[in-house]
Amino acid sequence: MAEGGGSGGSGRGPPCPGAASAFRRWEQLRRRAATPWARGLLAVAAGLGLLYAVLRVPVRLRDGLAAATMFLSTLTPKFYFALTVTSSFISGLIFVFEWWHFRKYGTSFIEQVSVSHLRPLIGGAENSPPAPAAFSAGENETSRQNMPECKVWRNPLNLFRGAEYSRYMWVTGKEPLTYYDMNLSAQDHQTFFTCDTDVLRPSDTVMQKAWRERSPQARIKAAYQALELNNDCATAYVLLAEEEATTIVDAEKYFKQALKAGEMIYRKSQNCHSQSPQHEAQLRRDTNVLVYVKRRLAMCARKLGRIREAVKMMRDLMKEFPLLSMLNIHENLLEALLELQAYADVQAVLAKYDDISLPKSAAICYTAALLKARAVSERFSPETASKRGLSTAEINAVEAIHRAVEFNPHVPKYLLEMKSLVLPPEHILKRGDSEAVAYAFFHLQHWKRIEGALNLLHCTWEGTFHEVSVYPQKELPFFIHFTAGLCSFSAMLALLTHQFPELMVTFVKAMIVLMIPFLMFSEGFRKPMASRIWIPPGSTDWSWWMGCSV
Repeated sequence: MAEGGGSGGSGRGPPCPGAASAFRRWEQLRRRAATPWARGLLAVAAGLGLLYAVLRVPVRLRDGLAAATMFLSTLTPKFYFALTVTSSFISGLIFVFEWWHFRKYGTSFIEQVSVSHLRPLIGGAENSPPAPAAFSAGENETSRQNMPECKVWRNPLNLFRGAEYSRYMWVTGKEPLTYYDMNLSAQDHQTFFTCDTDVLRPSDTVMQKAWRERSPQARIKAAYQALELNNDCATAYVLLAEEEATTIVDAEKYFKQALKAGEMIYRKSQNCHSQSPQHEAQLRRDTNVLVYVKRRLAMCARKLGRIREAVKMMRDLMKEFPLLSMLNIHENLLEALLELQAYADVQAVLAKYDDISLPKSAAICYTAALLKARAVSERFSPETASKRGLSTAEINAVEAIHRAVEFNPHVPKYLLEMKSLVLPPEHILKRGDSEAVAYAFFHLQHWKRIEGALNLLHCTWEGTFHEVSVYPQKELPFFIHFTAGLCSFSAMLALLTHQFPELMVTFVKAMIVLMIPFLMFSEGFRKPMASRIWIPPGSTDWSWWMGCSV
């Protein structure tokens, strides 16, 4: 469902049985290495290695340093100039590539490779943001509230790829989603719809591979292969509904088939979830699938005009899984209730979710401001308000708009149509421009429906800030600064070597001499290999080092 290779995945086990057994043996070996006695043996081995290095390495190191000193003394200024120019050129190429990768994908290539490939090899955990789907019905409210707020969230109102996003591509020939957005979706789907026990079921093994495919046609083909193996594979119907269906009606048909299969699998998982940790993981996966399918069915009903049915489905889903509020299903409910103009119900939902212990969003803040503005916007006039002052209701409305604008200052320009709207992404950045696009795309019609609401927003928003915030700013990765500094330093050394060759060669050789003062503490090392000059014991004349090196 998203274009993202296996590198952007969640790190599940290999799909084939042979690779699965090898993977399990590797995990057993790692667990045994983590036991106390294994750590003790490793500590003893490390101590013996360190003792050997202390006793043997200095002798070889001294011989090597003497030979290196004699070699460096024969090098010419041209060599140092060529060395610094080459170093500057290579670091410059790395800097340009890092900058291009950051501008296109928003991440550092070196950091991405380190996190995705090197850290798992040394046993580190992958540094990825916590996925909202990880909150299952088995977790308590306290752990949910104590979870730190993520900046990047899955868009609760994201469009259907086959039925909606693809239309834009058919008309314009351009991709509606960025690679970064689709890669995040690939990781979400592997987290939502896979678990460690998938290797035991052929259809789930095929779907585990399907979520990692980069091509939409390959994903759809894999979904049909999974259905040939098991006609009740719910995740296969989910993929077809999202990507193959070209209309909302077709997507709803696939989701109804997924719901039938998902409910049957969910009931089986409930009966045996306490048998082992693997069964518990399978229950969490089946819960995620069931919640996702019911939510998308409600969104289908909303898009097809059956709004009251959609509201009922959302309310039932929130009652059945009350601890899954981190999935922001209430934002879907808010939009549907606004379409029904059921403002009292909207206020009741806000009273429950507009709480300091829950993460804020543009939907919550601006919907609260809209309800406050609705009470006064029809009779509001800036000229009249400046003469008589603001009433209590108007002050409350203005403060609500100020609060919303301070949370996300990008939204008013889209609501006031000062900036053009585009299709909302599948992931949004809290308090960022992407969240503003997603909110205005679905809620602009609700602001227009209330007379005077946009006028009050325009008058109030202009006085909120003198300069619109650009939060959050994207900071340059560390390796861009590092490679830029390395390139500049190497270029400076190359320039100095070209302008002052003799001085730079003398400087380099002097630095080499400063690197070996510890040799003075070796009483037996009085006959260097390079010069073969014997110095009597007790002598403090070390001029031979300068003669040997310079």
